[in-house]
Amino acid sequence: MIRLALALVIGLSGPAAAEEMTRFPASEHERTTLTIRSAADLDAMAPLIRDYQLLYPDVTVVYHEYITADLFGEVAAACAAGRGASDYAADVVISSSVDHLIKLANDGCARSHRSIETGRQPDWAAWRDEVFGFTTEPAVIAYRPDLVPREDLPHSRVELVDLLRRKPDAYAGRIGSYDITLSGIGYLFAVYDARAAATYGRLVEAFGRANLQVRCCTGDLIADLQAGRIVIGYNLLGSYVYGAIRRGARLGLVVPRDYTLVLSRAVLVPVTARAVGDAFAFVDYLLSERGQRISHEQAFFFHRTGPLPEGVDGPPSLAAAGAFRPITVGPVLLAVQDRAKRARFLAEWRQSIGAEAPRGERRGEEP
Repeated sequence: MIRLALALVIGLSGPAAAEEMTRFPASEHERTTLTIRSAADLDAMAPLIRDYQLLYPDVTVVYHEYITADLFGEVAAACAAGRGASDYAADVVISSSVDHLIKLANDGCARSHRSIETGRQPDWAAWRDEVFGFTTEPAVIAYRPDLVPREDLPHSRVELVDLLRRKPDAYAGRIGSYDITLSGIGYLFAVYDARAAATYGRLVEAFGRANLQVRCCTGDLIADLQAGRIVIGYNLLGSYVYGAIRRGARLGLVVPRDYTLVLSRAVLVPVTARAVGDAFAFVDYLLSERGQRISHEQAFFFHRTGPLPEGVDGPPSLAAAGAFRPITVGPVLLAVQDRAKRARFLAEWRQSIGAEAPRGERRGEEP
């Protein structure tokens, strides 16, 4: 059956952020509407949504796409307002900033769900029957193969620092990464980099000397790489980079050999959900063997134990690297959301790369 996705871009006024909304109509008589609010690219989620609708053809799916920080703020506000009190309620919430979802669950904003599928999750990919990781996504180094000589290509953070030291003029203003004041996933990766590597301080200082170009989102960094505005992108989500390569982008991708941070993008059903049963069915689909197969083949591409996708520069598999470092879905992530620790970390990061704090944050407000 043919499904048409009707895309509408809407600008929300007031405290809510701009979002993109896409509607996937039911192919049979519509029984219900499932509202998904997500910080995952539509290109990645569309194959999963369409396959879910093959199983549930009477469900219309309305997909709202955000950057991570805006999604967190909106879902938290809806939770505080209470069921039925917000125009922005969601049935399913998906985010790469797993720390945001753990904070929401810890604040009583998530529904508990147990099923055969949730019971199969590894301990590091689920928490309290409320937050479930459903992808395996490495943080990678992306690059323009026609603009980065093979001998310059870094395969580790030490090699990247050395490259910026040896060839400062060649790469000044041509390295990109996340603005961690805006990107939840960028902040999460930076925190785990700081915990994992003795080279973190040297790396950030090297970025500062190289005039690091910062962006809110992986998509913006990929666009800058494609346009040649930058030639190397650091800590980008491997699934998005590989998806762009499959669509014809002239990019290369390196899985770092010193260690590989691996994100499990997570999903929860908020307490404000209206289509609760269908929301749980969608969670089970994402975790199911069928959903995982579609995810590996069409959406997020990487597998924890299987071989790396074709053409990726790295070890035979993520597990084979010997430095597979998953970001655990659990209460350890609550420390990442501590306001005082976050403020200190961001201040040190800005000082190293030479960025100024936003005016509101200088007054001590949450960015």
